Amino acid sequence: MAIETDLLILGGGTGGYVAAIRAAQRGMDVVLVEKDKLGGTCLHRGCIPTKALLKSAEVMDTLNKVEEFGFELSGPISIHYESILKRKETIVNQLYQGVQGLVKKNKIKVVHGKGAVLGPSIFSPVSGAVAVTYNDPEKEEDIYIPKKLIIATGSSPSSLPHLPIDETHILSSDGMLKLDSLPESIAIIGGGVIGSEWASLLNSLGVNVTVYEALDRLVVNESKKVSQTLQKAFEKRGITVHVSHLIEQTEVTDEGVTLSVKGMDEPARYDKVMVAIGRKPNVEGLGLQNTSVKYDAKGIQVNEHYQTTESHIYAIGDCINTLQLAHVASKEGELAVEHMVNETSEPLNYVNVPRCTYTSPEIASVGYTKETLPKDKKVTIGTFNFASNGKALIGGDASGFVEVIKDEETDDLLGVSIIGPHATDLISEVSTAIYLDATPMEIGEAIHPHPTLSEAIQEASLDTEKWAVHK
Repeated sequence: MAIETDLLILGGGTGGYVAAIRAAQRGMDVVLVEKDKLGGTCLHRGCIPTKALLKSAEVMDTLNKVEEFGFELSGPISIHYESILKRKETIVNQLYQGVQGLVKKNKIKVVHGKGAVLGPSIFSPVSGAVAVTYNDPEKEEDIYIPKKLIIATGSSPSSLPHLPIDETHILSSDGMLKLDSLPESIAIIGGGVIGSEWASLLNSLGVNVTVYEALDRLVVNESKKVSQTLQKAFEKRGITVHVSHLIEQTEVTDEGVTLSVKGMDEPARYDKVMVAIGRKPNVEGLGLQNTSVKYDAKGIQVNEHYQTTESHIYAIGDCINTLQLAHVASKEGELAVEHMVNETSEPLNYVNVPRCTYTSPEIASVGYTKETLPKDKKVTIGTFNFASNGKALIGGDASGFVEVIKDEETDDLLGVSIIGPHATDLISEVSTAIYLDATPMEIGEAIHPHPTLSEAIQEASLDTEKWAVHK
């Protein structure tokens, strides 16, 4: 059966369902095709479940230092991983129900199946019709003919030939979430955001963790100073970190996984190995070869308004070559719909998108770092350590710092990096400040309540003019 609609969205992840809601709010008739569950990777296999585990890890860290706060535990702390997983699932399910409710509230038609894009055919003179094969095998295939199409199919964990993921011994981030018990030891291949977050939470839960990173530092998208601070914090906690190390060979046995590492004399054995070397866009099997839409291993090619080479077909989120972040996918979805409705939209400045890593200590940044600054920029840098912040000391975690970069010629706020307590919450102040074109001095002169962690941002901002009071 052929069904016409204003907009069809392939993929019900964060980008897809947000775009669907925005389009429905704009009065469009929307069909949302999702082969699994609404919410996608972020809700079910990424952001939310891992942060729930990280919260349990944070509680464990607090329990391990209760004596600092004047308490004494009568015996050793027991970890009930089944209960931790149950709490995680409860949170995910509550949010999943919320997403389903939002979609229903906005009268969006959800189709549970797999969609494939068709080229010009008897159904449509142009590409963009979508054949949907339903999850229910008793339902016959339908053809949807949308006026506009958004592809929001997300991404999947990457692997390497000599690191074959079996989700039993060698696991992706997806497989890690399916473990029903904690291993005694694990090697994490990749020291980016995903690898570092898993290293942090597993270490807190008592797992012996070793990180292997092929590049010369952890979290390479952050400043070198932040990377160095994170590595020192990890090593202080007992996490072994090997940077500039390549895995050459793996051997899986009943006893675990043995890794041969370039530059190391002896192989190392671990109970489990996690591969966290990034994610690849989901572009295969979508029928794009039936169209003139251009795509490659980096994703679908789009212009600044997220239009593909066929202007009525858009693509957003992890399946295009932009930042693979849930909040980026959501914004791209909103902007794509805005362009459909108004035939224009304000291009997204990806430099000024906030970036967060939920390790202990947390990391967050927005704008430029010292390493990514344009070469012609003359800047002044202000810093402030959490060791001089009252609220950080009260909270029992005063590690890390705030770094603020100011353009010397224009006084513009160019970038902020934070590593320390609640960095991922604090970053919103400076992200908003950049959006509103505030200067560091305007942030510094604004009254910040005392005692709060946000005072560290105030002091670092004032320090760009050497006016910091408590430094």
